[in-house]
Amino acid sequence: MIIPKNILVIGSSNTDMVIKTHSFPTPGETILGGRFLMNAGGKGANQAVAAVRLGGVVTFVGKIGDDIFGKQAVQQLEDEGINVDFVAVDSENPSGVAMITVDRKGENSIVVAPGSNGTLSPADFDKAMTKLDESDFVLMQLEIPIQTVEYIAAKAAERQKKVILNPAPAAQLSNELLQNLYLITPNETEAELLTGTRVVDEQSALKAATQLHNKGVEVVIVTMGSAGAFLFENGHSELIRAPRVDAVDTTAAGDTFNGALVVALSEGKSMRESIAFANRAASISVTRMGAQSSVPYRKEIVN
Repeated sequence: MIIPKNILVIGSSNTDMVIKTHSFPTPGETILGGRFLMNAGGKGANQAVAAVRLGGVVTFVGKIGDDIFGKQAVQQLEDEGINVDFVAVDSENPSGVAMITVDRKGENSIVVAPGSNGTLSPADFDKAMTKLDESDFVLMQLEIPIQTVEYIAAKAAERQKKVILNPAPAAQLSNELLQNLYLITPNETEAELLTGTRVVDEQSALKAATQLHNKGVEVVIVTMGSAGAFLFENGHSELIRAPRVDAVDTTAAGDTFNGALVVALSEGKSMRESIAFANRAASISVTRMGAQSSVPYRKEIVN
């Protein structure tokens, strides 16, 4: 029996307000949409949910407002079986909200009001330091302050924890942060921002991955949407293809991938096996509407 190692997820928690539409409006245009959904979201919370549904032992560190959205978000995480003991409450700012439009092709356009996510501080994280000591993997994204991400990465690296960063939303990263990462998982857009290399195929993905590796990241995975994920590890590189599916909503596909990836790694799977597992999970998620509502359970993943 595989006993997974502890996973610490630090990041954002949002309430997603989603409208399905035939096409995205142009600037100044008002259009009639279709179905409206309100779901729990936020990259950090999404990845925590993905990890626990797929078999991980998960603690989530984040920050919510003192409002109904925040209370509902934490309750939902707790109901999933996630340790929420270290979710702080911001009495001065509202909980995060995301406005999401999804077109007929399943592509999305998202605007996030970070609210309390933007005030998650190193001091907030210090209260979870004992949990860091108990964890083997640390998973983060960029919907919380970059200074907090840098602080946590440094503390985790000091303790020889494996830090995985999903660099989304896209942002410039310091060399110091990159040197404290075990693994980074940019998509094509994020990889281009980080390296200046436009990623359009395996050759350009290799170039971007090599640049990130040369800055200190041990393993680089460039996610390439329906094509799959490009792996660069120990001088070896390959594109690991994803199953072909009909997508209806790509929201949280990347979050599902990252949550699944860290679970597989926590179970001792190889990097290639872990990516294949994550590809399968993400492929299921895009066939469903919503963020956390689209995340599959372990029993749905065919090994």
